[in-house]
Amino acid sequence: MRISGQKRCLAVVEAHHSNTLVFALALLCLTILFILSLLTLPIPAPDTPTQRSETRSVTLLIWWLPFGNALRLSDCGASYGMTGCTVTSDRHVYAHADAVIVHHRELMMNWEELLDKPRPPSQKWIWMNFESPSHSWFLHQFDGMFNLTMSYRTGSDIFLPYGYLRPRRFHGNRQIHVGRKRGLVAWVISNWSEEQERVRFYHRLRRYLHVDIYGREFRPLLNDSVVKTVSGYKFYLAFENSCHADYITEKLWRNALVSGAVPVVLGPPRENYERFLPADAFIHVEDFKGPRALASYLKHLDRNPALYRRYHAWRRDYNVHVTSFWVEHFCVASIISITLFITLFIIITSDWMRTWTLVITGSLMMLLNGLITSESTGTNLLSTCFMNFLVKTKLG
Repeated sequence: MRISGQKRCLAVVEAHHSNTLVFALALLCLTILFILSLLTLPIPAPDTPTQRSETRSVTLLIWWLPFGNALRLSDCGASYGMTGCTVTSDRHVYAHADAVIVHHRELMMNWEELLDKPRPPSQKWIWMNFESPSHSWFLHQFDGMFNLTMSYRTGSDIFLPYGYLRPRRFHGNRQIHVGRKRGLVAWVISNWSEEQERVRFYHRLRRYLHVDIYGREFRPLLNDSVVKTVSGYKFYLAFENSCHADYITEKLWRNALVSGAVPVVLGPPRENYERFLPADAFIHVEDFKGPRALASYLKHLDRNPALYRRYHAWRRDYNVHVTSFWVEHFCVASIISITLFITLFIIITSDWMRTWTLVITGSLMMLLNGLITSESTGTNLLSTCFMNFLVKTKLG
């Protein structure tokens, strides 16, 4: 009787597990069918001139201009071919703005201004920050205030790095011209602090290698231009002010790569850099036992032109794009800000980790973006705006 009872018990458990599995599979199938149904929905064609004139624009309100800089906010159409998109800092449009973008630096000092502000239904608030966590304070105060994040972090809802590589349309056996270099290593630094890891590393490196330093307290730049100055050097110290995931700034993209110098990087681990660059496009300080070994390797490359040119081989296949602050950020935000038709409130912590109940991301977000239409005319607002942007910038 005991064995029989155990068998009945096992049978019940197995049946329960079987039912659970069937339910899970059924739910998965329904989800897949739902996504496939979205894929088969017709996406409206781009608006004709007549349709566009009847369609309201997507409005993005810039609550504070970053660092108080005066910006030409009407450049989206001229620079990126975006139609049906309006970017403005006029707070009178707040009530009907589709999204409001808030820069963290100003938010830190004026957060009470937004604390109890009434919010129109479906309006998205975007938290924008391009500083590292080491220089972003009071994050916990803004938990539940924002719907979307915009930053250089790959996990952001609106991801826009300081720069990126774009494949060349034609490359083949294109010859790489390194150019004549009068110096070995350059470094441009404006905020010097003995507490920073980059400064401590430099003090050890200079025992074995001479570095020409430019900046506020050092040599003046040639024609006040970083690119013109660094273009005369073989290597550039692309040392970040702090080490955090994805925090790879203009020090690499503009100061080094655009200038034609090989970047010697200090920042996140090599694996993080390789998400954005070929492995042989840069030299990481962590590849060596210490500053002495690094200095020896740079001198070795200096004496061997063929080896040095290998660090420029990637230029046959790619161009460098440096993100234009801040208009490009606003234009990108205006076309992505309302792709989430479900309102979410995010939790921002010191490491920028976010929690939410429901998220739609990746390619599905882009598919849904094409399905959002104007209630009044049925025309596809965001799809037209987004596609015009892709064509203009050749990102698509």
